[in-house]
Amino acid sequence: VQLQASGGGSVQPGGSLRLSCVVSGGTFYNYVMGWFRQTPGKEREFVARIRWSGGSSSHADSVKGRFTISKDSAKKTFYLQMNSLKPEDTAVYYCAAASHFTASRMHLTSFYDYWGQGTLVTVSS
Repeated sequence: VQLQASGGGSVQPGGSLRLSCVVSGGTFYNYVMGWFRQTPGKEREFVARIRWSGGSSSHADSVKGRFTISKDSAKKTFYLQMNSLKPEDTAVYYCAAASHFTASRMHLTSFYDYWGQGTLVTVSS
């Protein structure tokens, strides 16, 4: 499975961006797709995840109500719609895929088997 992230950029506080992650190279019907972010000197942090089958999702408390994860099965792509962006959202954002689902563990980077390259999001005035 390969993941290709895109959509990062620079935006002012309060603005919006949509990240995309194209999935290829395998059968991932039962996979869980996730978004994580990382800033220099810090560990990679869970942002959101979605089950490819069924579409149930979960978001980190820090982004709940502002960010929304979604997917388009026909396009083999999942997204992270980011609204009301804050300077503290500045980070490199990574998409990831996990071949197994355990609800209590999907916030952990170790549960994800495949990673895309990062895309930088900068929120600054």
